[in-house]
Amino acid sequence: MPIRAKELNAMQVKNLRHPGGDKPVKMAVGGVSGLLIQITPNEAKSWVLRTRFGEWTETTLANGKIQRGRKKREIGLGPFPEISLKAAKERALEAKDKLAAGIDPIAERKASQAALLAAARRGLTFKEAWEEFAALKVIEFSTDRYRAQWKATVDGYAIPELGPMLVQDIGLQDVLRVLKPIWENKTVTAVKVRERVEKVLAYATVNGYRTGDNPARWRGNLDMILPAPSKVSDAKNYPALQLGDVARWWQALQTRQGMGAQALAFQAMTATRSGAIRFATWSEMDLAAKVWTIQPGRQSSKITAKESAKRIPLTADMVALLEALPRLDGCDLVFWSGQGKPLSDATLGKMMRTIHEADLDAGGKGYVDAKTGEQAVPHGLRSSFRTWVQNETAFDGDMAEIALFHKVGNKVEQTYARGDMMEKRRAMMGDWGQFLKGVVVFKKEGAGV
Repeated sequence: MPIRAKELNAMQVKNLRHPGGDKPVKMAVGGVSGLLIQITPNEAKSWVLRTRFGEWTETTLANGKIQRGRKKREIGLGPFPEISLKAAKERALEAKDKLAAGIDPIAERKASQAALLAAARRGLTFKEAWEEFAALKVIEFSTDRYRAQWKATVDGYAIPELGPMLVQDIGLQDVLRVLKPIWENKTVTAVKVRERVEKVLAYATVNGYRTGDNPARWRGNLDMILPAPSKVSDAKNYPALQLGDVARWWQALQTRQGMGAQALAFQAMTATRSGAIRFATWSEMDLAAKVWTIQPGRQSSKITAKESAKRIPLTADMVALLEALPRLDGCDLVFWSGQGKPLSDATLGKMMRTIHEADLDAGGKGYVDAKTGEQAVPHGLRSSFRTWVQNETAFDGDMAEIALFHKVGNKVEQTYARGDMMEKRRAMMGDWGQFLKGVVVFKKEGAGV
């Protein structure tokens, strides 16, 4: 029969001290078999129940004897003096009763803690989830300006509606309250808001804050309720220069110095995207043949790896601009910033804004979009070019679409349309360059044919 430990009272437990050494010791306190108090070298105390549980097993020892026993288990019951001697005995007896009933108190405690953690996570608000998610994502952006712009869409449109709601409670109708008011008149912004709300809710799901389907998902969900972005009025429309302002704007641009001004001028002349300009390299340029070739998959080209290379005809004015550019040793970029890095998209946008504000300061009307009254932006130069082709020339519309890297015709037509109309497009871009300078090219029969 095992020796029973002498039962200690509360004062005796309080006065127990560590005997010395660098390891914790456990002392029996009596009253409940297996109830111990653990004392660390720095005199911190906590309760431990040492017991056995599970089925009996038999083990054959080296001397041939058979030893019967059950698994040993030590269960922490909490710190002393927060847990008193009386409370420790009650916890020890409760744990023993559970073990006798086949319940593991440690496993039960872990499950309870997990449930509490899950409940706490489900109690997170959308604003809190957004702040957690944003803190992880903003480090991916290179400038504070981009970080602020990225956050502003959600802060301005989603947080007022969804911010105080628990992420677990957000459903389809809640997301629609955010999107419907801006879906048709601020489509570009609305699409960004939807994408970011979807990602926040996905983040919440992955981290245990919510369960169920994502109500901000587009395919098979919102696309059944909202019109496609490409079908509503302002989708992909950027504030563009009015044709009557083009020559005046171009003249103002010529007074500006620096790589940003030259890049913006080249973008205007070629009607290409900002990314194509900012990451253009000299290895893409064949000045002798007057051809700029962008390979599939090139950074910010918007040309997928499955597409063919895109060729852009260079006019004499374009070649002259390129030949006048300073080159940086060891850098293949055509338009470069300090230390040979690509220009930021903000550089071109700032140049547009500077020209606009300077015109306003001089008493002019600035450079704004005819429909929205918003200040024209670099991407809007492509719209100005397309409007010029349609309204002011007899050049073929499909040829203009090819110049803008847009797909023309259905899939079958695209398969057989191998030519890119290089020389015809060169003539068109040459006339566009003259229009930038203020030389009006009137419609004429057979132009561009």
